[in-house]
Amino acid sequence: MIPFNKPCTIGNELDYIKDAISLGKLCGNGKYTNKCQSFFEEKYGFKKCLLTTSCTDALEMCAILLDIQAGDEVIMPSYTFVSTSNAFVLRGAKIVFADSESNNPNMDCNEIEKLITPRTKCIVVVHYAGASCDMEKVAEIAKKHNIFLVEDAAQAVDNYYISKTGNKIPLGSIGNLAAFSFHETKNIICGEGGMLVVNDENFVKRSEIIWEKGTNRSAYFRGEIDKYGWVDVGSSFLMSELTAAYLWAQLESIAKIQTRRLEVWNLYNSLLKDVQSKYGCTLQTIPSHSTNNAHAFYMICNSTEERGGLIKYLKENDAQLVFHYLSLHKSAFYSDKHDGRELPNADRYSDCLVRLPIYYDITNEQVQKIAEKINSFYADYTK
Repeated sequence: MIPFNKPCTIGNELDYIKDAISLGKLCGNGKYTNKCQSFFEEKYGFKKCLLTTSCTDALEMCAILLDIQAGDEVIMPSYTFVSTSNAFVLRGAKIVFADSESNNPNMDCNEIEKLITPRTKCIVVVHYAGASCDMEKVAEIAKKHNIFLVEDAAQAVDNYYISKTGNKIPLGSIGNLAAFSFHETKNIICGEGGMLVVNDENFVKRSEIIWEKGTNRSAYFRGEIDKYGWVDVGSSFLMSELTAAYLWAQLESIAKIQTRRLEVWNLYNSLLKDVQSKYGCTLQTIPSHSTNNAHAFYMICNSTEERGGLIKYLKENDAQLVFHYLSLHKSAFYSDKHDGRELPNADRYSDCLVRLPIYYDITNEQVQKIAEKINSFYADYTK
């Protein structure tokens, strides 16, 4: 069976884990935490980075930092993972869901402004499959209405927004805050892990306090104060040093990992073009305002039944394809809280999107086999 995902160990992961153990500090905010955080701050120009146990934790820190209160409204796409919404629901927010674009699952930025009310506190964009939303448009709307902008960049490590002037701007550097994931299904991994990015100077000091359970412990260990205590709300958000050690080895090889993933993406794209032209399913497209970090390769089938048949056929031929999110506005938890608007594009992706295996260790022969079986399925399915 060719799995949908296979976590990779690419270099010095085990050596660095052993080193972390030898240093006698495993609880977090040590040597490897600082190396990883500095890497992101220096390479991508993020103002402040804090490693967390998950992207979910990073998003929850965003909601705390923005002081989300009961009744505040937060605009976000319906087609996303539940963590995007949960982080703000936990603080009492009302989620206002936007539809996706017709040609990719990212939030339709043309919908945002009409959803804004006096209670809107924040816009959360999700860079689906790593591809950028139209960030200049969203940032302009947020500035115009004096509301915060958060980037759920869980899938968008090492990807860029291409501005109207042609500049490449790192995703995660545009919003007031951003959240990344290093879950084992992502490009750069450590099993479970995430990172909060703070780009707004007003949130830098408080973010560190929230990160450290509501205490000014980090300032104490830097020698800035003579004792530390409980000064704000917070929780235990720190990534362990063992996990950070694994992550550091991945970051050392980020160029190698990204290059291979893009090779796999391009191979799928070339081998499946005939499927798109002959049978009407749609291959993944990258918006013109985005680079491609090859986080995912997906297809949009013509129907739910077709997608189910494709997944079943590939499984019978030893390859695992999977569908992705279910629209949150139709979820059991939130359907009676949604305002009733139809979100047809989000529903289409929920019903028809299928993802193909893409990971560092997949071979070209395996990719070719998957593409051949997809072609075979459609040749029989459309007879």
